[in-house]
Amino acid sequence: MVSYKDLGLVNTRDMFAKAVKGGYAIPAYNFNNMEQLQAIIMACVETKSPVILQVSKGARDYANMNILRNMARGATEYAHELGYDIPVVLHLDHGDSFETCKECIDNGFSSVMIDGSALPYDENVAVTKKVVDYAHKFDVTVEGELGVLAGVEDDVVAEKSHYTRPEEVIDFVSKTGVDSLAISIGTSHGAYKFTPEQCTRNSEGILVPPPLRFDILKEIEKKLPGFPIVLHGSSSVPQNFVKMINEHGGKLKDSVGIPEEQLREAAKSAVCKINIDSDGRLAMTGTIRRVLDEKPEAFDPRVYLKEARAALKEMYKHKNIDVLGSAGKA
Repeated sequence: MVSYKDLGLVNTRDMFAKAVKGGYAIPAYNFNNMEQLQAIIMACVETKSPVILQVSKGARDYANMNILRNMARGATEYAHELGYDIPVVLHLDHGDSFETCKECIDNGFSSVMIDGSALPYDENVAVTKKVVDYAHKFDVTVEGELGVLAGVEDDVVAEKSHYTRPEEVIDFVSKTGVDSLAISIGTSHGAYKFTPEQCTRNSEGILVPPPLRFDILKEIEKKLPGFPIVLHGSSSVPQNFVKMINEHGGKLKDSVGIPEEQLREAAKSAVCKINIDSDGRLAMTGTIRRVLDEKPEAFDPRVYLKEARAALKEMYKHKNIDVLGSAGKA
């Protein structure tokens, strides 16, 4: 058994309480490798933002859970070295079973998500409560989910979204004891969130996706006043990086993400954790493609990864300052 407290990590309880009260959201950035982690920590130290380091099933398969755990330990030490001790959470994203969540809790994760959203309601309640009962023994916080997001994220696949039903949230939270609740109000997993055909054009000719269902969010807030709410699938799919990828040999299809102004509005509510993964992948891939295209003689990974890391850092800083409002809240 490895305690996250011995790794210099924190759980989400106080972090979320401050965010709900302060009208901002904590960035939850997925990472798989060293350069992503460095960029996240540099950006959050420079903006003095708390951060949640998210680990998906794909990340654990790719990088090994023990390596990722020790990278998170290194992240807290790196932040200290950079001059500011930001609060850092190590979070399991989309845990698919009690056994997966238990393994992560036993190996130093300070927060886990149990995703039973695709199960029948009573089964979702049962597995979520089982995870909560185990996690709380070790002061690990738990995120549950009601509603289904469309899209693809590693092994999480759903063709259609199902909005969260506000009438279920009180019963779910009271029966399970979860510390936060992921809801479905129109966000979507992956880079291909909305096709141009699903969008309208504004007066400037920019494609605008269907708006988030803030009416559902407000109903949930009424039923669970002050309770921490989470948005998954909240990448904005920056078109400059999509264009960069395609101009340098890529073949991404047209797609539109969640407008940043809608995420900023959500962050002012009880939404206190916003998940961002695809934007980081796009920034990293676009930069690497550009560097290799412009410098065909380059073969040292440090050449293109250094520039990719710098692009990631600037994007994360922008998210903290202009979108989530978490800058200065560490």
